[in-house]
Amino acid sequence: MLDVRRLRLLCDLDRLGTIAAVALARSYTPSAVSQQLAALEREAGVALLERSGRRVAFTAAGRVLATHAAGVLAALEQTEAALAAARTGPAGPLRIGAFPTAVRTLLPAALVALGRAYPALELMVTELDPADVPAALRERRLDVGLLNDYDAAPGEVHADLDSVPLLDEPVFLAVPAGTPCAGLRAAGDLDWILASAGTLCHEVTLRVCAAQGFTPRVRHRADDFATVLALVGAGQGVSLVPQLAVPAAPATVRLIPLALRRRTRIAYRRGAAAHPAISALIAALT
Repeated sequence: MLDVRRLRLLCDLDRLGTIAAVALARSYTPSAVSQQLAALEREAGVALLERSGRRVAFTAAGRVLATHAAGVLAALEQTEAALAAARTGPAGPLRIGAFPTAVRTLLPAALVALGRAYPALELMVTELDPADVPAALRERRLDVGLLNDYDAAPGEVHADLDSVPLLDEPVFLAVPAGTPCAGLRAAGDLDWILASAGTLCHEVTLRVCAAQGFTPRVRHRADDFATVLALVGAGQGVSLVPQLAVPAAPATVRLIPLALRRRTRIAYRRGAAAHPAISALIAALT
């Protein structure tokens, strides 16, 4: 019998490429990951990996098992969803990950509606950058998470995750009201307010500015758009903001529409769409 937890590690290795990366993602030691994969080889009765020093590569059998393992994990999600649906309705914990602006604007009404309709549902929200959501879903720290992508940074295709669209919105260049600026190309000489390195917003800003021929001159770093807009309104720099953040803009901010859009999707593990708690959240949000 193949151990499901070990199959997850094999899928992680297929996705991440190295045992060290799998260990980091799962908060294990590399030695522990290697031991679990060796145990999986014994269960399978065939070599799954070829080792050369610290590097590993899939054998033909390992590649076959990794491909089928993804389907096995999705089938388990479907089974759990079917069992949950056999109960009286959405109940138990539902762990939701969302970026700060969504927590402030999109989630509250949905949480209230779900709490009234399904009092046995235990709703738990964690603020999380969209870039961190896929890993949190795979590691089962989340059941549902909100993902973003932009025209300038299309979203990855995650074979082990599914999603449904939630929002498609324009993006603006936010500038202090008294600052003469006609658009992005003219913002190359201005100070910028950027998100933290490693976040999607940070990457998008760098790509958008690079397309205009400049690297933004960073003065402040902030991840919450309400904070960003407050800094812009105080004359501290310019920034990119999506329409969802616009209600937080003070009167001292001017918003310049850009030919750039942001899309938000509701993501979950493949096979989990029919879970009653997940489908109830999707219905409440959409």
